[in-house]
Amino acid sequence: MSSGRVGALRDLLKAAELDALIVSSPTNIRYLTGFTGSNGTVAITLNSATLITDSRYTERANEELAAVAAEVGVEFDVVIAGGLGRESLATLLEGVPVIGLEADDLSWSTATALQQLLSPARLEPTSELVEGLRELKSDSEVELIRKAAAIADAALTDVVERGLLGSSEREVQRALDRRALELGADGASFDTIVASGPNGSRPHHEAGDRVIESGDLVIIDFGAEVSGYRSDMTRSFVLGQPTSQQQTMLDAVHVAQAAGVDAVSPGVVTSAIDEACRAVLAEKDLGKFFTHGTGHGVGLDIHEAPSVNSKSTATLAPGHVITVEPGVYIPEVGGVRWEDTVLVTEAGAETLTNSPKQPLIDP
Repeated sequence: MSSGRVGALRDLLKAAELDALIVSSPTNIRYLTGFTGSNGTVAITLNSATLITDSRYTERANEELAAVAAEVGVEFDVVIAGGLGRESLATLLEGVPVIGLEADDLSWSTATALQQLLSPARLEPTSELVEGLRELKSDSEVELIRKAAAIADAALTDVVERGLLGSSEREVQRALDRRALELGADGASFDTIVASGPNGSRPHHEAGDRVIESGDLVIIDFGAEVSGYRSDMTRSFVLGQPTSQQQTMLDAVHVAQAAGVDAVSPGVVTSAIDEACRAVLAEKDLGKFFTHGTGHGVGLDIHEAPSVNSKSTATLAPGHVITVEPGVYIPEVGGVRWEDTVLVTEAGAETLTNSPKQPLIDP
């Protein structure tokens, strides 16, 4: 494979019998160029690489492209154009016979407009070309995810030590997001989940006004973003002495999650990680309460390839960064989820999120 991100992408274009690719996904544009502006299009041919944006981003585009030049592997041209820059795109791609479009990103109306603009070129839908390259993280990408994880660890520790009892879910959510910013994050990885008491039976509960009470199970699903890269972690708590049911849930999911992390290694099919977690919960008669997949890739997007579920077929390799996050959700009781962001290494796996799994809080 050719060196650099663009060189690797060109190898994929040749294999797909494409002469060019129009990259429209903002996340893929960021990966290929470092550019973070709100208006950008990238055109990659077999011998040119161009970012088209508008005059608002003249200085930013050149600065951001220079920052990732080594990993990109080529020097991008920057074209400053008005509006969406489609006329400039047509000029760049004039005479190119077969052009790929990112089908997962473009609307039908945009694809139709591009077909008219670029005629007589043949436009072909593509899927997962750049996303496939993004799966395996470079050392510099891993370091950004590692930094994001460390910030999230520290923020969670600080907020939990201040106490959860008597705060609303939304107040805890805001405290976590604010503390992450204070510690150097660019923002939260996603909408922070704080689910207390019966709300915990909803895996993606949106933090609300419910006040956290003694005896509650509390799920906190939280991550930080650093230079576009994200971490993802869930910790579960119980305020006061747990009931026997709560203790069973906490222990079982803890063991299941550990089994999933232990299964992470190069050459492992991701469905095997899901199976390892489910087997533990099934032994405890809790399998029916685990209602979602076991994990997902993490990087520039909080959910990206590879998937980790019962039907996933991806094979892990060094450089994959995934989550392992089994959970148990019982209506009217609440939920428990443990989650870590895990790096696949040559030797096996490294857990990047290191907040302790100590669920008992004296209210």
